[in-house]
Amino acid sequence: MQVAIVTGGSSGIGASAAMQIAKRGVGVILTYNTNEAGARETVEAIERDGGTAVALPLDVGRSQTFPEFRDAVVAALRDNWNRESFDFLVNNAGFGQMSMFEQTSEELFDRFMRVLLKGPYFLTQALLPLLANGGAIVNTTSNSALVSGLEPGYSAYASMKGGLIVLTRYLAKELSPRGIRVNSVAPGSTRTRIADNAFERYPEVIPAMAAKTALGRLGEPDDIGIAIAALLSEEGRWITAQNIEVDGGYNL
Repeated sequence: MQVAIVTGGSSGIGASAAMQIAKRGVGVILTYNTNEAGARETVEAIERDGGTAVALPLDVGRSQTFPEFRDAVVAALRDNWNRESFDFLVNNAGFGQMSMFEQTSEELFDRFMRVLLKGPYFLTQALLPLLANGGAIVNTTSNSALVSGLEPGYSAYASMKGGLIVLTRYLAKELSPRGIRVNSVAPGSTRTRIADNAFERYPEVIPAMAAKTALGRLGEPDDIGIAIAALLSEEGRWITAQNIEVDGGYNL
């Protein structure tokens, strides 16, 4: 059985990606930071559908913990799938926060950098010896790093996501001799828990965002999760080094 690792699988896009990947007959190791209950719910949902999944704790902002996490992955692969390697990595864990350029502190900038760019960079490096040849990686970026999604207040967040888009291309180049494909998906506004449940707290912003979206609504986690699963699967076998906007035509 193939196995995928999905970071940030306790809610939103990560939870959806984990479930969509599992529906394709792939075992899933999903990670959580503070939301252990959400991670357990994702595992239970996968198991109800006949899939196999385990949840492991991981703070992608603390790269010093990555060797310990790799050991936990080795144990999970052995105990649950009798495997020494895994096939797919989804670098999805992160956080979002609006902050105008003039008000952005070094502390927030550094946190964005640790979680959104340094984390995926060194986590992928740490896990690479366990990633099977012919596997695939998908990084979750953001349309805020693209012209179509440019909105005030995201200079630091989007700069890190832009860096992740560039990293995606370099990983695709450097890992291609092993047959490993690397792509990214750039969601637009999606109804998740991002920015401290912003959409739940400020529902009045949703109609304006829907109006700016060609397909006329806010994105849902499954809109993104299914795209991630498709990129990892056989359908994506000839796609690499791409950053694919999954935003329903925002600002189209």
